[in-house]
Amino acid sequence: MTLSKSDDNSVLLVHAYVDAQLDPANALGITQQMGIVPALAAEAERIKALQQLIHERLPREAAPPGLRARIETSIGGLRQDRARPSWRALAASIALTAMVISTATWLAVGSQQPTMVADSLVSDHIRALMAPEPVDVVSADRHTVKPWFNGRIPNSPRVVDLAKENFPLIGGRVDVVGRTPVSTLVYRHAKHLISLTAVPSESRFELEGRRNINGYNVVHWVENGVSYWAISDLEAKELENFAQLFRTSQTEL
Repeated sequence: MTLSKSDDNSVLLVHAYVDAQLDPANALGITQQMGIVPALAAEAERIKALQQLIHERLPREAAPPGLRARIETSIGGLRQDRARPSWRALAASIALTAMVISTATWLAVGSQQPTMVADSLVSDHIRALMAPEPVDVVSADRHTVKPWFNGRIPNSPRVVDLAKENFPLIGGRVDVVGRTPVSTLVYRHAKHLISLTAVPSESRFELEGRRNINGYNVVHWVENGVSYWAISDLEAKELENFAQLFRTSQTEL
């Protein structure tokens, strides 16, 4: 199997993945791609074999004996001239660190969090639309989609059959919010795709409703400790109709 021009970025990500240079989100994404694109998996194995060959045939050479002394001389004994911090400076540093951590924690769980999550999920939706397949598992069958998430996320998502309402399920994928893998179900309505992501929620004060981000409509609600995000280029009223059908459906797929 050969890679098309559109896969050039994926090849670069494979190289970065093997070198351990990717953040958790991109690392998870390229791992999933390698699982469904044999050429990418083969590229990863080729790189690993090349690294092993270089390690075996071209061992590292030891640095010249006088290199360390020359470096220390060239920086003018900076290490010896550096003053030790006083206990007051250390105390101030600890207090400042605690304040920064506290502020960062507030921002992570405060009122800005839903906006940050929405922006991230809209980006995931756009990337999925640009990918060869918008899902990792292609199926409208609960016995395929729901169990597929086992082992990939802590809890399998609620899967609802809305085919009779013209919102058929086409599959699912794993997205990442922060560093947490979450489930995304993908439905279709006419020529439009809907990404429905379920994010564990510990807050009872998340703002529900709809918004528009970069031309995509977003409908958000919280139910049974789960924060749901429906994202699509559907008209807002149609996306709200989908959300209402999902919420009120009593039968899972």
